[in-house]
Amino acid sequence: MYSFSTRVRYSETDASLQLSYPSIINYFQDCSIFHSEELGIGIQFLRERNRVWLMNSWQIEILRLPQFGESLHVNTWAHDFKTMFGYRNFTLTDPEDTPAVIANSVWVFADTETGHPTRVTEEYAAYYPLEPALPMDYAPRRITLPAEWTPAAPITVTVSHIDSNQHVNNAQYVAMASALLPCTDYRRLRVEYKKSARLGDVLYPRLAVQEDSCTVALAAEDGAPFAVMEFKK
Repeated sequence: MYSFSTRVRYSETDASLQLSYPSIINYFQDCSIFHSEELGIGIQFLRERNRVWLMNSWQIEILRLPQFGESLHVNTWAHDFKTMFGYRNFTLTDPEDTPAVIANSVWVFADTETGHPTRVTEEYAAYYPLEPALPMDYAPRRITLPAEWTPAAPITVTVSHIDSNQHVNNAQYVAMASALLPCTDYRRLRVEYKKSARLGDVLYPRLAVQEDSCTVALAAEDGAPFAVMEFKK
C-alpha cells in the first residue's frame, strides 16, 4: 500500500464546505501517480517506452464526505492485472484509519505510438506488489444508458481541462458533470470513460434525473459519449 497525508483545503470543497466529488478523484489520481513514481515506473519511465496508463472506470463509495480542514490519509494499492487492464483500490481515511471513501478503479495500459491498448507484460506488472482486493460490492465497468435524456449547454474543451497526456483529465469530466447535478447528496459514483476528448472539442452534456440518481453523459455532437457518469444516493 502507498499512502500520503493531506488536509482538506478550502479550494477542494463545495458550497457546503465538504470535499467535492472532483477533489476526491484528484486525491486518488495523485496517490496512484505518486505510488508509480516511488516504484520507479512513473510518467517519464513510461513516456520513454511509449506507454501510458489511462483511466477506464471508477467506482466510488462515499461513507461520509470529509469537511474543510480535516486531516486525511489517501491510500492505494494494485490488486490485479488482466491482459491490458490494471486494477487499483483506494481509501480515504481519517487519522484513526476509519474510511470515509472507498473506491475501485480500472486502468488500461496503452501504446502511445499506436494509440491502442497493449498487454501488461510481466516486465511492467512486476513493479507493483499485489495486495488483496478491498471487500466491497463491485459493480460492472459499463454503465447502462437511459432511454431518455435532457440536454444541457455545450462545453468547449480549454487548456485548463488538458493533462500531460494531451487530453481531458479524468477528474475534469466529473467536474463538468458535477456542475450540472440537481443536488450534492449522491454517495455512489461510477464513471466510464469511452474515448478521449482533446483541446477544442465540444462536449454536449445530457442528463437523466431520477428520484435517487442522476446519469450524465458528455458526448460528441453525434451522440457518441466521451464519458458517462452515474451518481446515486
